[in-house]
Amino acid sequence: MGRVVLVTGVSRDIGRRFARTAAADPSIDRVIGVDVVPPRGDIGGVSFVRADIRNPVISKVIAKEDVDTVVHMSVIATPGSAGGRNTMKELNVIGTMQLLAACQAAPGVRRLVVKSTTTVYGASSRDPAMFTEDMGPKRLPRSGYAKDVNEVEGYVRGFARRRPDVAVVMLRAANVIGPHVVSPITSYFRLPVVPTVLGFDPRLQFLHEDDLLAVLRHAATTEISGTFNVAGDGVLMLSQALRRLERTSVPLPGFAVGRTGSVLRSARLADFSPEQIGFLTFGRGVDTTRMRTDLDFHPRFTTAGAFEDFAASLGVTPRVRGGGVHA
Repeated sequence: MGRVVLVTGVSRDIGRRFARTAAADPSIDRVIGVDVVPPRGDIGGVSFVRADIRNPVISKVIAKEDVDTVVHMSVIATPGSAGGRNTMKELNVIGTMQLLAACQAAPGVRRLVVKSTTTVYGASSRDPAMFTEDMGPKRLPRSGYAKDVNEVEGYVRGFARRRPDVAVVMLRAANVIGPHVVSPITSYFRLPVVPTVLGFDPRLQFLHEDDLLAVLRHAATTEISGTFNVAGDGVLMLSQALRRLERTSVPLPGFAVGRTGSVLRSARLADFSPEQIGFLTFGRGVDTTRMRTDLDFHPRFTTAGAFEDFAASLGVTPRVRGGGVHA
């Protein structure tokens, strides 16, 4: 019999698209998508159940549907999309706690895949050239999305200890980018004039949205477990990215970028959280050796290729055609 996969966060585009991708996989028998509101757009063969993972009712959904694989995609990056910071934290942290409690109580659950992020490593002047999965942030986050992700990962590790019979996969994805992605980083790059931090040119890594869907599907249908950095090969400097977008940049002192970000956030043009400003100052690099050797996943797009595809969606002609996609 095929797997029965429960996917959280299907009201958002990337969750909906993954659920559809999973439903088309011949090794998966059924896909149940859950969220507090119905997804927009076609969900194909996905069965939607209106449920709030912050509520213990999620246990009943897992038991009733005989779920054996859970893909958790409900950790969100921006307060605006959740209705405020307090609601965002509830969804991210309390929601994850309730979901894990439901999984712990369900003997049929055999696999848990969690979409995490390289934001968990933070961004500071003390960072190594490349973070491996065994490293932690040099400076623990005190608020916001980064703090939520650290807490979520801690709860997932606790679950893995309590249920050693469940294969747990944590995917620390680099900034996801592509034509359909709406996120703090894509909103930043869509600005007509882009503020940068004076004196800094951070290194950036990207993961194409199609590769994110592919790695989630791979993680849900193989027997591998563990924590993996996931990113396209190579890095881009911020200055290179802005040239490729043909955008005008305005270098500002760090404090001025923060003030500008507050204005843009109020206007809902871009989200400049403290972790976002740190990232645009120091950048981040992650080692993906374990992704290729242990997880046996190889992104189709390089970092440069993913960014070129995003740029093309904004009407910018790629300067090097085909150079950023693996054959």
